[in-house]
Amino acid sequence: MATITAANSVLTLAILNLFPVPQTMQGYAADAAFATDTIQSVETVMGVDGILSAGWVPVELRMNITLMPDSPSAAMFDAWYSAQQAAREVYIANGGLILPSINKEFTLIRGFLHAYTAFPEGRRVLQARQFGITWGSILPVPI
Repeated sequence: MATITAANSVLTLAILNLFPVPQTMQGYAADAAFATDTIQSVETVMGVDGILSAGWVPVELRMNITLMPDSPSAAMFDAWYSAQQAAREVYIANGGLILPSINKEFTLIRGFLHAYTAFPEGRRVLQARQFGITWGSILPVPI
């Protein structure tokens, strides 16, 4: 029987016009490596007569990636943010997340850096940094 470990996961990101070759993320934070927000996948409305109606609407998918303060992958986010600031333009990312423990792969399509932590918080030891990407779609694929 397979385990549910996240230790063997592989997250890759490619940023068009900046890092066109997918980069493998390294140095995840131990308790919060990556996560997505819960989404509202339909809009519902109750009529005055008590009949519930619903409809599909497109939604954005937000992902947080948390890296240790000494992660070599943090430099990619620094470069991504700095390039956008210099160009006054956005750079689009694509990626993939492989979770061997549950035999799943997720394709990450059309992402934008929406949250950036400039430097690690200074406490007794430096704290992890969090970065947020909004994806146009995330497609699960069995492997």
